[in-house]
Amino acid sequence: MTRKPQICEVAPRDGFQSISNPLPTEEKIGIIRALAAAGCARIEIGSFVSPKAIPQMADMAEIAAAVRELPARLCALVPNVRGAENALGAGITEVCYVLSISERHNQNNVRQSFAQSLAGLQDVVSVLPEDAILRVDLATAFDSPFDGTVPLADVLSAVAKVGQIAPRAEIALCDTTGRANPFMVTTRFAAAMSLPETAGNGWAFHGHDTFGQGVANAVAAWQSGVDAFDTAAAGLGGCPFAPGATGNTATEDLVFAFNEGGFETGIDIKVLLDVADRIAALPGAVVASHLRHVPRRRAA
Repeated sequence: MTRKPQICEVAPRDGFQSISNPLPTEEKIGIIRALAAAGCARIEIGSFVSPKAIPQMADMAEIAAAVRELPARLCALVPNVRGAENALGAGITEVCYVLSISERHNQNNVRQSFAQSLAGLQDVVSVLPEDAILRVDLATAFDSPFDGTVPLADVLSAVAKVGQIAPRAEIALCDTTGRANPFMVTTRFAAAMSLPETAGNGWAFHGHDTFGQGVANAVAAWQSGVDAFDTAAAGLGGCPFAPGATGNTATEDLVFAFNEGGFETGIDIKVLLDVADRIAALPGAVVASHLRHVPRRRAA
């Protein structure tokens, strides 16, 4: 009972990028502030990517300037060195670098081979200051939308290489398609954590609820020793480069599970549900949350 789960709210990045039409900048800023007010201690505020690639993220510098003083750990996804430098220039010193274990998914996602993305990670590490925090997301760590189950050997090889390049980074195994199950999650984290190359790394789990396993998979990761969990309020999201993948595991659903288990997340579920309702009302938002649909008096 001494462990405290860390909920990493990703709706402003993984969620917003799933909405085609640009959202008003002030609305994005307001939602990020509301998430922090609900007690979300870690928030992924967006991506420093080319606006041509993801137009929804064209206002990242303005968003960063408006929220960087919030009492929360603010992270931004960066695809390369330029993205990392732009994040640092905007005052965001916690960055997330993503690469896919599946070659086909990596090509669809970032138009590079895995080896090229791995070299890109080395470049990003080289420009980060000593006090910066790095998260490395390993997409398709369980299943690929193009190839099915990703072999465990491929996952372990990728994790070991990341551990060698970024020995202090937090490594997230990502269930990009939502196809994993709790038993698979337990097995893969146990194997990855036992690698000598990852002795100094922290761990996170990024899940989707496509097959209804999002909360169960997160609990399996928790029981495996993982402390950080990516979720999106209202279950907003879905990888645009993973056909068929639906939204992220809903933050409110996982917070409820931890609360019921006696583990304090620091998040006010009533306030969070109000933010989730606000997100669900966004034009073009596709959401999936269980807790939003039960009587509110039963949810807290």
